[in-house]
Amino acid sequence: MASDGGRKQFWKRSGAKVPGSIQHVYGAQHPPFDPLLHGTLIKPGSRPPTTPVKLKKVSTFQEFESNTSDAWDLGDDDDELLAIAAENLNTEVVMETAHKVIQNHSKLQEQHKFQEEHLQEEKQEESSQLTSVACGDNRLVKSVSEGHTSSSLDELRKLSWSGIPKRVRPIAWKLLSGYLPANVDRRESTLQRKRKEYFAFVEQYYDSRNDENHQDTYRQIHIDIPRMSPEVLRLQPKVTEIFERILFIWAIRHPASGYVQGINDLVTPFFVVFVCEYIEEEEVENFDVSSLPEEVLQNIEADSYWCMSKLLDGIQDNYTFAQPGIQKKVKMLEELVSRIDEQVHRHLDQHEVKYLQFAFRWMNNLLMREVPLRCTIRLWDTYQSEPEGFSHFHLYVCAAFLVRWRKEILDEKDFQELLIFLQNLPTVHWGDEDISVLLAEAYRLKFAFADAPNHYKK
Repeated sequence: MASDGGRKQFWKRSGAKVPGSIQHVYGAQHPPFDPLLHGTLIKPGSRPPTTPVKLKKVSTFQEFESNTSDAWDLGDDDDELLAIAAENLNTEVVMETAHKVIQNHSKLQEQHKFQEEHLQEEKQEESSQLTSVACGDNRLVKSVSEGHTSSSLDELRKLSWSGIPKRVRPIAWKLLSGYLPANVDRRESTLQRKRKEYFAFVEQYYDSRNDENHQDTYRQIHIDIPRMSPEVLRLQPKVTEIFERILFIWAIRHPASGYVQGINDLVTPFFVVFVCEYIEEEEVENFDVSSLPEEVLQNIEADSYWCMSKLLDGIQDNYTFAQPGIQKKVKMLEELVSRIDEQVHRHLDQHEVKYLQFAFRWMNNLLMREVPLRCTIRLWDTYQSEPEGFSHFHLYVCAAFLVRWRKEILDEKDFQELLIFLQNLPTVHWGDEDISVLLAEAYRLKFAFADAPNHYKK
């Protein structure tokens, strides 16, 4: 177990920034805030809550024994019944029963084979349905007054949970985020109005980036953008220019939080997806964005701003002073993991690894620094189809993500090595299949714990 001095030396040698120390650059300065001093600690060895069952009050041990007797205990009557059954259980009955079991087994095998053969066809059909719904067939074109819009969006969310085809992802994301109306007749006018509104903000506010009271905000944005991923994309001057405008305008219009490190990462998935609307290349990361017409670039910029704003509206307490939303979610994650895998939780506790030291970034950047961009985009397909996907469901994804590495975690016996592993998880080769497995496990956890909210309370 590492001593306090050893951990301090580790952080000093690594040159890393202590997790949880991200500073706000917009608004008044505040005294240091230690998130580890806030909140209550969980009780080790706590068990998952079970559904309470009202039991009849008993006054004697005999009554208690009678109420809770084992269903497999044999009494005198049972012996007599078994004797009668044995007399009637002849060879013919045994053979008939065995034959039925074999027939049922054969049918199950045939059904399994049938399912395997048609799995691909079902996926193609689902993709076709999603395309039809997102792009505006009769189901989604019907007006709000006809009462079909809500059900169409519900259908789109349901289809999007398992992933959205690349060609319809741009419009699907705009619909799922609430940026575009479901009624196809209103979409074009909405896009024109919102894009015009965004550039009115740019004209009104962007020149103030060099004002004394805004210099810290703009300087921090300018520092953070080159740290984004993917590298090829972030090094393009045109991309830097677009991101600086988006982030600065958002910070000015949201003074309660202002710009906080980590928000810059949340623009990237929207930007990349919306660029794909106008190009044919498979790998947008290697595409020269400046080759697109100026009007197209403006559309991509405005759409990225509004969709990012919609996302942040749901998790803005993650970025206000002391970032209470993140502090709370990390605490909830700690409690949840203690319930679903007590051994992993105890191992981290024994080696004095605090959840904030690795999970703060998971919450702050929505796992963007932990998985490749292609995986983040696939993850966001599901997040946007889930109610409170970026806040509530993300908690279960993080829990599933941590437990996914339980073997490697339990194998590490050193504080430094364990923390280094958790901050540099080997996901570079992950793809859609890995994310699908992660999401399925997260959904299972949500299903098991969503009706038991006390799983993260003392």
